[in-house]
Amino acid sequence: MPRLFCLPLLLLVTVAQAQPRDFAAPTSAAPDVLAQAMPALARQVLAQYPEQDADTRLGHVFRLQLVAGDFAGALESIRALRPLREMKSPVKGITFLQYEAHSRAKLEQATHGTPYAQALSTAFQQTFGALDDRAAFQATGMFRFDLERARRELEAGVEDARKSGRVSLAQALELVRLYQVHQSFQELLPQADALWAEDDARRYVIERDLLVRTPDGASVSVIVARPRKASGPLPTAMSFTIYAQDDNVREAVRSAANGFAGVTANTRGKRGSPQAPVPFEHDGADATAVIDWVSRQPWSDGQVGMFGGSYEGFTQWAAAKHGHPALKTIMPSVPVAPGIDVPMQGNVFQSFFYKWPRYVTLDKGLADADYFDGARWDALDERWFASGEPYRALERLDGRPNPFYQRWLKHPGYDGYWRKMIPYREEFARIRIPVLTTTGYYDGCSLSAMYYLTEHLKYAKDANHTFVIGPYDHVGAQRVSSDELMGYRIDPVARLDVMELRYQWLNHVLRKGPRPELLKDRINHQVMGTNTWKHAPGLQALSNASLELYLDPAPSGDAHRLALKPPAPGTVLRQRVDLKDRSEGRHSEPARIVDTTVDARNGFTFVSEPLDAPVEVSGLFSGQLDFITNKKDFDFNVVLFERTKGGEYFYLSYVLARASYVADRAQRRLLTPGKPQRLTFQSGRMTSRKLEAGSQVVIVLAINKQAQSQVNYGTGKDVSSESIADAKVPLDVTWLGGSRITLPLWREPPAP
Repeated sequence: MPRLFCLPLLLLVTVAQAQPRDFAAPTSAAPDVLAQAMPALARQVLAQYPEQDADTRLGHVFRLQLVAGDFAGALESIRALRPLREMKSPVKGITFLQYEAHSRAKLEQATHGTPYAQALSTAFQQTFGALDDRAAFQATGMFRFDLERARRELEAGVEDARKSGRVSLAQALELVRLYQVHQSFQELLPQADALWAEDDARRYVIERDLLVRTPDGASVSVIVARPRKASGPLPTAMSFTIYAQDDNVREAVRSAANGFAGVTANTRGKRGSPQAPVPFEHDGADATAVIDWVSRQPWSDGQVGMFGGSYEGFTQWAAAKHGHPALKTIMPSVPVAPGIDVPMQGNVFQSFFYKWPRYVTLDKGLADADYFDGARWDALDERWFASGEPYRALERLDGRPNPFYQRWLKHPGYDGYWRKMIPYREEFARIRIPVLTTTGYYDGCSLSAMYYLTEHLKYAKDANHTFVIGPYDHVGAQRVSSDELMGYRIDPVARLDVMELRYQWLNHVLRKGPRPELLKDRINHQVMGTNTWKHAPGLQALSNASLELYLDPAPSGDAHRLALKPPAPGTVLRQRVDLKDRSEGRHSEPARIVDTTVDARNGFTFVSEPLDAPVEVSGLFSGQLDFITNKKDFDFNVVLFERTKGGEYFYLSYVLARASYVADRAQRRLLTPGKPQRLTFQSGRMTSRKLEAGSQVVIVLAINKQAQSQVNYGTGKDVSSESIADAKVPLDVTWLGGSRITLPLWREPPAP
């Protein structure tokens, strides 16, 4: 028996001795104190570090070695770790390369006394200089670093540790990481700009602020970047933007790094252009002038592909309208459509866009300080809303001129002013080049992206237009998607690098390369909740069934019912909104995708019975609102949710519209007070999600009244001229029993 007890006891003692103990915390965050304490801490942790998983172990060990002064060991650990971290990465050889260059320089400094700056220059050439152009460009992001923030985080970490006097292994590892990152970049950053400038000069021919003349005598500022190793003329990847900033050069270089001639052109009046900046109005013709200039350059093979997001998405469609033969493809991501989604949505002007004209027209660059003063703009919105003054009084309340916004307010319908900026009706039929659009279910410009798609296919049914949409916002759908968005963790398969897709697409069109794997059909959409992509030849093919639900006034808890059958004849739901009341209503779009409540201020919530089986909702939901009102107009919004069995609300889509423009965004048709009438609408914002069995469909129907957009008082006058003086009589709406929504469904066909 004693021997049976002896072995377990021995194992317990051995394991206990192997367990890491806690460590003494630094006594101060003072640099001289940390310079002594942190290397000692790193050596203590290294002596006891127990992790066996190679990836995790090496990820900590190289930092410990750097702090401990074992630079040769750190180099070995980084090189061993890199292939583990890059197993699924399309770009190889760059993971922690900044720390490899730093380790090389520190080793050279420690071994031979070489000054750090000189040693780093050599190390940089041996590491980053040895990369191909594409990998080197990807690596430039490693040197964008907020050193002051890192210092604050280090000091906070040391202060927390100092209070307890001792730190656990996990705390010690985090302290070492904070110290290592700060110390490394404190030495790297002073040299970084010069090193990268030298590297760019070796790799590329970069020409800044070239001036291209337009047919009407203006000048457009252009940046060109070309790979020095190019052996002949190249196709051109071009963007055209009003956002004049340092990133303009980087985007041109990005294209050069991917083997194209990279061109970034700016709206006239920006950068070196002597004219005054004007948003939207000249960009189509000016972009065409740049395309023509590019096609005649000796380094051009005569082919231009345009790309870019938001405003740059608009400029691509504006250029495509002119049909220059050298323009071979466009890839508009999250494209703006003037008059469709900015400065108004559903013909309702939006105050977030009031500040934008000043941002882009005050000078040759961007008025960042003014634009990003959120508190100031919020205060202006609230001051206007509380005052009850006409919407066009925003400029006077602001105390500064905003002539472009005043110009836009003169065009509340989609009239000739807006239509001349982008293709209109039959003009879409002439666009025969390949188009790739990317957008997101939660992109503020998804309305415009869908407008371009539907109009293009309406007037050119065989248009070569490919569409990609998933759970992305305005940034994710033009750059790289985020894993978590507005409280929703996206499916792993939904992760998308739009900039990588950009060059796959341009290679496909301009060099006859393979078609990107994701683009299996015209419409490529990620079905949220399934971790799958689906592909369809058109919007109509996204669904093969529909679900019609009536807005039943009958109570359902704190809400009303969404019913499969219409309510009894004569059943109505009455609503009164006091437009004099300065308490705000709900915002049109929810702030979160997943939430525990819904906001139904100035409206009603309607809830369906639980679903008896899972069902996929894919496409554009639509609706019919039957009502009687006492006003000539009102603005409304309809928001679609799934309420899960767990009680969470999953935001799917929404509509914001002015009732008088629902039938035709170009022609206002006022309502007839006191008479039954009908509004038939369709959301321009697509969704695709697998709803769970037991979930309920939820609709919020509300009158739009908030500080962030126009208030429609219903007189029938120009809404921008209406004021609280027009709100003597409250808005009354009687919602009639025929009101309903229709959801597009995909039901899997039965197995044969």
